[in-house]
Amino acid sequence: QEAEVVRTRDPQRLAQCEVVVDVGGEYDPERHRYDHHQRSFTQSMRSLRPDKPWTTKLSSAGLIYCHFGSQILAGLLGQPEDSPVVTALYDKLYENFVEEIDAMDNGIAPGEGEPRYALTTTLSARVGHLNPRWNDPDQDTEVG
Repeated sequence: QEAEVVRTRDPQRLAQCEVVVDVGGEYDPERHRYDHHQRSFTQSMRSLRPDKPWTTKLSSAGLIYCHFGSQILAGLLGQPEDSPVVTALYDKLYENFVEEIDAMDNGIAPGEGEPRYALTTTLSARVGHLNPRWNDPDQDTEVG
């Protein structure tokens, strides 16, 4: 909770960070490196958690959710990580929210015919809502 958030692609700065997400070209959960941009990266929820059915390639957001989602939900709910409520909520949040982010970030279309995942909005639209409107007097994009 007290972590400092640093936005950088500088390898020297990244080497000093305890956790690196979506940059650095490395997936190594033991060292807390969670990037999905390597050509060799093919991980899905199912490949990392065989008890889960989803095969959509994970984005960095999906990697963080995969590794820490149950723990965070359990803490928020005040329940054990393996409780049925935490498990059900984890699955529903992935299926109805995070999987879409994974797919959009990896350029995966919902599919031809029967959609692969529910499309309720897009990652681009969510980010766009954080940006200032064209006529806002304060055009600082970092605020959002």
